Amino acid sequence: MSAPNPNPDPSTPPRVVLVDDHELFRSGVRGELRDACEIVGEAGDVAEAIATVLRTAPDVVLLDVHLPGGGAVEVLRALRAARCTAQVLALSVSDAPDDVVAVIRAGASGYVTKTISPADLVDAIRTTRAGEPVFGPRLAAFVLRAFADGPVVAGPDDLEGLTPREREVLHHLARGYAYKQIGLRMDISPRTVESHVSAVLRKLQLTSRHEVSRWAAERGLLE
Repeated sequence: MSAPNPNPDPSTPPRVVLVDDHELFRSGVRGELRDACEIVGEAGDVAEAIATVLRTAPDVVLLDVHLPGGGAVEVLRALRAARCTAQVLALSVSDAPDDVVAVIRAGASGYVTKTISPADLVDAIRTTRAGEPVFGPRLAAFVLRAFADGPVVAGPDDLEGLTPREREVLHHLARGYAYKQIGLRMDISPRTVESHVSAVLRKLQLTSRHEVSRWAAERGLLE
């Protein structure tokens, strides 16, 4: 087994294992990622996925949810038991809440659907490698509701204290978009996004993007 790299160099292409039981789909994803990622292994079922990941020690495992042999949850349990340090990003055709929550509970770092664009998938892989959670639109709300551990500090009227630009950033941030994705959607730089996020956190008296997402979900802002 290759030695895992707990602190990958962000300037290098992410080392990725691609797991999906449809060879044609894997071929398409491999083609889309070839200029931005290093595909170090592929697998089509649970047993092959576990063996390939442990052998290659990738930065990120791109993992289909419904796999022959037990599904993504079985892969995640085995990798966790082996103390594998690879980050796992679920990539599925399903956006069912039960699928999303089960995979995150089992240890995946994020969850996106197969409707994602190639560019957004590359961004999601890089964000996952950096240790940040990634969720497609709508999916963050499922996770936040499942893992909610009590109310957050901000009051229901605190949106009135945000500028229109800050509200727009809050809208995207709460849905799990990375700073770069928010910048592209709003036609502003990631640095400007970061500045708006800092203002949102300060005004809402929150401490992280995860609390922002939970705060928004609890108030029905993600519906």
